Amino acid sequence: QVQLVESGGGLVQAGGSLRLSCAASGITFSNLDMRWFRRAPGKEREFVAAIKWSGSSPYVSDSVWGRFTISRENGKNTVDLQMNSLKPEDTAIYYCAAGGTMFRPAYWGQGTQVTVSS
Repeated sequence: QVQLVESGGGLVQAGGSLRLSCAASGITFSNLDMRWFRRAPGKEREFVAAIKWSGSSPYVSDSVWGRFTISRENGKNTVDLQMNSLKPEDTAIYYCAAGGTMFRPAYWGQGTQVTVSS
């Protein structure tokens, strides 16, 4: 059974940092491209970041460029999202996703809440 479990969310003041982590099980993690998405209140789901199975070509969306970094450790079956200089508009539920295509992953985690106060 495939499981993606996010952790690291919470409440932080604007300008602060959080590090999200996603632990995968039930899949061959090292074969899968990984992604992070988010859904803010009242908004559609938004792509945030992606990284290839090999750890190459880390990519983040324009809205978080220069502030967020995606990384992975295949030996630990984890993918992280380091979030710096957080803004209130980063408030959302953050989801880890695996496999499939860039914008239609095959597997999803349950999400972790990130709240940035002004």
